[in-house]
Amino acid sequence: MKPNDFNDIVLNRRSIKRYDPEVKISRDEMEQILTEASRAPSSVNMQPWRFMVVDTPEGKEKLAQMARFNKEQVNTSAAVVAVFGDMKSIENADVIYDKAVELGYMPQDIKDMQLGKIKAHYDNQLENDLRDVVLIDAGLVSMQLMLVARAHGYDTNPIGGYEKDIIAEEFGLDKDRYVPIMLISMGKAADEGYPSYRLPVNDITFWK
Repeated sequence: MKPNDFNDIVLNRRSIKRYDPEVKISRDEMEQILTEASRAPSSVNMQPWRFMVVDTPEGKEKLAQMARFNKEQVNTSAAVVAVFGDMKSIENADVIYDKAVELGYMPQDIKDMQLGKIKAHYDNQLENDLRDVVLIDAGLVSMQLMLVARAHGYDTNPIGGYEKDIIAEEFGLDKDRYVPIMLISMGKAADEGYPSYRLPVNDITFWK
């Protein structure tokens, strides 16, 4: 039975370093997890996140060599989801907005007006500005992915320490198009992990 207590999902989430290596996540369930995570918001709904699921022994062995300080998370996990940002996500704009019209989410004239403005904006956007948007959107889906995984009964750990300069090419992706965001290891925790201190909210909040 999947946990559905929101407070438990959020407040008791911990970053796990070691998983039960006997636990596997089926491809069907992983697809469901990724589908639910993809409900995260994104700028003009371009959904620029891309997932690479590494769940085979061969894939994890290759990935572990690129995450030397995080090998245990990679090797013992049921899977590692490598999150990338697609710098050419605008190529899906017609598909996304045409489907929105088909499903009755917006009328055709609004779609034509919005899509025209969106494409013009992307055509004139500097690469660094587009990269910032992609990083923010991919960060949103990454956090949602960790919470969704926990709702499915799995634990996670976001990993930033890996060789981001080579991961795309090593796994056959276009390194200029796909920006590495983070790795998210996933599985059943072999231990409880460690609690961590959070600064008081009034120390990090400005009231105006």
